[in-house]
Amino acid sequence: MNNKLFSKIFMWMAIGLLVTFATGLFIANNPNMLANVFQGVGYIVFVIVELALVIFLASRIFKMQPTTAKISFLLYSFVSGITFSSIFVYYDLSSIIYVFLFAAILFSVLAFVGYTTRYDLSKLGNICLIGLIVCIILSLINIFIGNNTFNLILTIISIIIFLGLTAYDMKKIKNLDNLGLPIDNLAIYGALELYLDFINIFLDLLQLFGKNDN
Repeated sequence: MNNKLFSKIFMWMAIGLLVTFATGLFIANNPNMLANVFQGVGYIVFVIVELALVIFLASRIFKMQPTTAKISFLLYSFVSGITFSSIFVYYDLSSIIYVFLFAAILFSVLAFVGYTTRYDLSKLGNICLIGLIVCIILSLINIFIGNNTFNLILTIISIIIFLGLTAYDMKKIKNLDNLGLPIDNLAIYGALELYLDFINIFLDLLQLFGKNDN
């Protein structure tokens, strides 16, 4: 059962990432669309929609029909791609690819650890979630301070946090499989959790190592 579940999870995660990156790259290469996204309040609207979708999906996923869950996940991936398009403008494409591969390696290692470990990772998950909240608050404060060194430290801490969450989420999903939940809904739930972990690892690494050729 686990093998079947995790095959579906990683399939949907891969589809979600493909939708996000393809959407972002397409918009970045269409100046008119890019201008519509980032001029005025357009970008803020898309960010709000993105947050609303992920909150809705995470809170309702086990009450949805499988088809609805899949469509909601794809829609979220698409909207994320719209807000994601800025990285294809700011960073060199080859740099994005290299960082993506590096993020994939780190993610895979921690996902494997989470899947295979016999230890209870609940405490790790709680610590990471608290750390994430603190990081978000400090990042908001640093917007007004504008300290580059502080931002660098927060980025490194954020990478560590999301690597920890990757292991925790893998363990959590594996345990949820034993509760008899609908496999298609559980697959989308797992794909969403791991998608979020990976995207944040990638974005943090891109901030550290990405090259700006503009």
